[in-house]
Amino acid sequence: MFTGIDEVDWASMKHAYGPADDVPGLLYGLASADPAERESALDGMYGAVHHQGNVYACTLACIPFLFELAVDPGIRDRGGIVELLTSIGGIDLDEEEDGLDELDEDEIEGVANYAMAAAAVSAGSPVFFELVADEDPGVRLAAPLALATLHTRPARVLTLLRERLPSEADDEVRLALVEAAGRIALRHRGLAGQAADWLSRLAAEAYPPGLRLAALAQLARCAPDALPGDVVRVVSGLLRELRSGPARPEPSAAQPPGGDEAPADRVTAPTLVGQLRELSAEESAGRSTPWAADLLRTLHVGLDDRVADRTALLTDQLSSPDPWQRIDAVRMSGGLIRAWRGAYEELVRLIGVQLTDPEPRLAEAASHVLEELFGLAAPAADALAGRVAADPGSWVKAWASGPPGLGSAVKALARLGDARVLPALAASLERPEVPHDVGFAIKCLGDGAAPLAGVLRRRLGEVGLDEGAYDRASPLLCGLTALRAGEAAPEVLRVLRGAPEYRGEWLRTAALRALGAFGPAAECAVGELRRLIRRPGTAAATEAAEALWAVTGDAGAVLPVLAEGLRAEQVRDCRAAASALGALGPRAGAAAPRLRALLEHEELWLRVEAASALWEVSGRTADVVPVLLAAWEQNRHVRVRVAECLARMGPAGAGPEAERVLRAELLSVRRHNAMDGGYGSHDTYEDEKLLALCRRALPGETGKGTTS
Repeated sequence: MFTGIDEVDWASMKHAYGPADDVPGLLYGLASADPAERESALDGMYGAVHHQGNVYACTLACIPFLFELAVDPGIRDRGGIVELLTSIGGIDLDEEEDGLDELDEDEIEGVANYAMAAAAVSAGSPVFFELVADEDPGVRLAAPLALATLHTRPARVLTLLRERLPSEADDEVRLALVEAAGRIALRHRGLAGQAADWLSRLAAEAYPPGLRLAALAQLARCAPDALPGDVVRVVSGLLRELRSGPARPEPSAAQPPGGDEAPADRVTAPTLVGQLRELSAEESAGRSTPWAADLLRTLHVGLDDRVADRTALLTDQLSSPDPWQRIDAVRMSGGLIRAWRGAYEELVRLIGVQLTDPEPRLAEAASHVLEELFGLAAPAADALAGRVAADPGSWVKAWASGPPGLGSAVKALARLGDARVLPALAASLERPEVPHDVGFAIKCLGDGAAPLAGVLRRRLGEVGLDEGAYDRASPLLCGLTALRAGEAAPEVLRVLRGAPEYRGEWLRTAALRALGAFGPAAECAVGELRRLIRRPGTAAATEAAEALWAVTGDAGAVLPVLAEGLRAEQVRDCRAAASALGALGPRAGAAAPRLRALLEHEELWLRVEAASALWEVSGRTADVVPVLLAAWEQNRHVRVRVAECLARMGPAGAGPEAERVLRAELLSVRRHNAMDGGYGSHDTYEDEKLLALCRRALPGETGKGTTS
């Protein structure tokens, strides 16, 4: 085995963590009889030799030896080796090739390595034809997708998949054969029709429900027009059939589905591969069809903007007697609502119903989804209130490191502005360490949280002004700012004056915001604020000037400071000064020329802030609206800020082009900030805010698929 491995100059190569002279040991580890050693070696291959999908010279040198392992029936866990080869050789270079002129030397070398890896693995891929019928089910599970990804004769692969399916006995391998057909259809559009015809027959004929569901999922990906018109009814029926099937024995963490190890042969290894395996086994335990969730996720991705169909399907899943189907539905509902606008009232209500389920993972999943919905969680308000009242132990979540945080059900109820959360917030404020996010929860409640002002003030007065002051004081300052609790001005002034060096700038910023929110009630701080504005051009002076204006209304004192702030070196400081000048309105007319000059600044966010302030100062829209609309098209994440300004202008001021843009936004079903492969916790809130602002800026109610 491994003929020629010693002739490779491994020490001259590098991987992600340095010299590659340890790679032969990893290859020998993959051939070990010890399962822990095999797992550690595979972890090292992914972690260093193929780190984050990268291909190095040592990765290329490994390819022939990995093929040697993959075809040796005496090697165990070969399915993982086939998957590794598929990952190394399966990079799609089309996008990279389009931008080769813009790559530097190292990036060009990386693209060349990808191309060589793809060529080398594709050249060896005919061996996967034999592995499709291997005795090891783990190998048979990996081989179809390897062929679909790597082989240069996809028509032959598609024929093999069709021929292999009737003789394959393993359910999960049969699903892999179907998935491979979908992958071929996506990668080779000339074969999409043939693949879709086969998948359509599989979905329609008397095959087991899991196989039919897999065929529908792949159809949704590669040929959505071929889906049956009543796809929701069909899929719901298949899920019912799956529920009525025989129960699946609970697997131990030692033997994942499709593996070839006896339980005694699998030990826990402190590797990423091992942790992922154990998490997968834990998630699968107790499920009769652990693969169904992946099929449904694939189906939802394929259904894409068919929001009504996806909502109806998830509504049916949430009514299932199977708690696992409901867990999957809750999670997928969160993904749907985050990315697409729609009518979700009934779906959200059913998510709320899961909060009382005895299965803790189901209730936890539901509370996490509702936490991200803000106002859209209203249909579940009573269920959230019941959950919060029934489980005080979940009000605050402690972490292994860092400050505690509010529990997800508490945050969800607070984000609805529901006063029934007050007992939980009051209790959290009495803890030795206040949750870091309690101030944001109070902000969502607004005046409804006024009863908490006293305890916030008391706890702020108790904060020691040492290096930990920011962590302890910032949630309290955030809460007092939201409540505009001017009676706490003396305590805030103490923090402003005594902020320590460590994170002192952050702490002063929070204190100044609080004083500004208090307005004239913070008169005791005027002397300190006037002292802080004596250094114009600094962030501290701008923040102090903004607070001084709110407290005294003395435009003469703050205007020179804010005008100088427009010349700050840091863009964020210029933006802050522009925003503060906008608050002065016509009194800041002298700053209009400088604001107008900033409309051509290279930084988009500064252009938007300057445009908004210029309109507030001058009331003229001719210079401002084109800048705002250009930014709207250039960066979707600036749209909320732009819409805020357009809403203040009103239809007459914004003009017909702005009206066209706003109406187009309301007609879009896709959320403006939806991202493939990631999301932010406030994405849904921001998009709903954008919709509300668009409606406010228009002379009538317009739009479809909106949820507010």
